[in-house]
Amino acid sequence: MKKIITTILFMASMMVVIPANAGVNLGIKGGYNITNFSFSEDVVSKENKQGFFIGPSLKIGIPVLPVGLEIAALYDQRDAKLYDETISQKSINVPINLRYEFGFGDLAGLYLAAGPQFGFNIGDKRFGYDDVPNDYKLKNTNLSLNLGAGIRLLSHLELGFCYNIALGKTGEFEAYDLIGVAYNTGNGKSNAWQISAAYYF
Repeated sequence: MKKIITTILFMASMMVVIPANAGVNLGIKGGYNITNFSFSEDVVSKENKQGFFIGPSLKIGIPVLPVGLEIAALYDQRDAKLYDETISQKSINVPINLRYEFGFGDLAGLYLAAGPQFGFNIGDKRFGYDDVPNDYKLKNTNLSLNLGAGIRLLSHLELGFCYNIALGKTGEFEAYDLIGVAYNTGNGKSNAWQISAAYYF
């Protein structure tokens, strides 16, 4: 709960420093994750799965210039299957993307976006398996990078895609022998292709 409150306060503080003549649009954004879990060592049988994200988004445009910011607070769920266990990474993600837009006025346009994303784990952090003595532990926080593009229609609707790249390890895997001694370990990363739709009021 504290992490959610911190995220809301962060977005409120950003509103304070926005120039008075900037174009500000509040909206809602959601989409679909295709998660790619990778490991530093070949220690686990894995299967990539899907997920979703949704939450408020704030778009800040600078008059005359074709650049702006997009700041959001998104509930994000990414799933993967390790052995027969489904790992669900549930986070509040705060992307801060710099945008470059070009197009045909209010009718339609294209945009490119890139920037950091800060993730706060709000779900389970440790997962075990019944059939094998293994353990996977997610980190409390994550830093990643967004690279994306999309189209804007009639000033309100945006459709986009993005590749979210983990800049550090997402979690740690340990395999244990029958007497409880770890004999193999590895670090995991959670990258994702994302397809999104946003509506700005």
